[in-house]
Amino acid sequence: MSMLRSLSLSHVTAGFVAVLVGFTSSVVIILQAAESAGATPEQVSSWIWALGLGIGITSAGLSFYYREPVLTAWSTPGAALLVTSLAGVSLPEATGAFVFSAVLIVIAGYTGWFERMLHHIPQSLAAAMLAGILFEFGLNAFISLQGNLLLVGIMLMTYLLCRRLLPRYAILMVLVVGVALAAIQGQLHWGGVALKLAEPVWVTPAFSWPVLISVGLPLFIVTMTSQNVPGLAVMRANGYRTPLSPVLTATGLTTLVLAPFGGFAFNLAAITAAICMGDEAGENRRTRYLAAVCAGGVYILVGLFGATVVALFAAFPKAFVVALAGLALLGTIGNSLHAALAEPDEREAALITFLVTVSGLTLFGIGSAFWGIVIGVAARLLLQAFREGSHTRT
Repeated sequence: MSMLRSLSLSHVTAGFVAVLVGFTSSVVIILQAAESAGATPEQVSSWIWALGLGIGITSAGLSFYYREPVLTAWSTPGAALLVTSLAGVSLPEATGAFVFSAVLIVIAGYTGWFERMLHHIPQSLAAAMLAGILFEFGLNAFISLQGNLLLVGIMLMTYLLCRRLLPRYAILMVLVVGVALAAIQGQLHWGGVALKLAEPVWVTPAFSWPVLISVGLPLFIVTMTSQNVPGLAVMRANGYRTPLSPVLTATGLTTLVLAPFGGFAFNLAAITAAICMGDEAGENRRTRYLAAVCAGGVYILVGLFGATVVALFAAFPKAFVVALAGLALLGTIGNSLHAALAEPDEREAALITFLVTVSGLTLFGIGSAFWGIVIGVAARLLLQAFREGSHTRT
């Protein structure tokens, strides 16, 4: 009852926006990954069922347990990896690779070595990485003005006015006004939407050493470095201290259970998590976990109605989704940049972290968020060494 009393419209709105952004931004990659593995339309629907259910249960369950917003997601970089690496690999062998990656994640979570390693990342660099991850979303919100000036322009004006007059409901009003205007312009496409429950399809895993090494191991590395590292940075930058190791263990076990149905990888969310942790998710930061619980509920619906939801989210115009995401993340981007650059001695290393992350650099199949932290930490250590050496000489 106390949870229901604390629930507000801001929590529901933030949760829905997080799912909308997370789903529309990468569901196409999921579909491509499933097709690369030779999945039938029924199996593709099962993938959406497994992914929606897994994200929903872990997000709602972990957030309720820790009373902090813990939003999970599928591994988008992992899905992109699967698109290119599953050619010629059978679906049972691909499922075996998912299981192998899940076992490695459980080991990393249970032993705690991954969390101990991440404790050495300074707060300023974590904030800089988060700002770099979200920067493109904020930028794209204004770039989308070029393609749809009226829709995005009115959404922007609504945001600015409501930040002044109704700050708690700014994103909700942007959502309502954006949907209404898109409907008036005839940009909402409901033709492909039909109500239909998804059905889980079991695929028995087959284990092939070449596939485990060429698909399963890279999937584990990409998920940990390109998803869980930024996900932890989002939590820490917003002041939440949820223990990482139990969360990793939970996402690994969920992957283990749902892999035969298409749940290839679950991990901490970064961008969508930021939506559930910012001011727009409620004035009281202690109750913002309810936004992640709401998002979990929506994800469960996404999973249960699989193909229907794919068509439903596809009905929204791209400019609407891009603008909504960027405006919802403006506050988090600003707070992250402030935290990253607040300490003069760490400002240069934080700036390097930010720029490397924004650059989109990819080396050895690992994305820029990971390299931003690696290069930023190296720069910080080097600058500290020079600073200490100059103090010694003087």
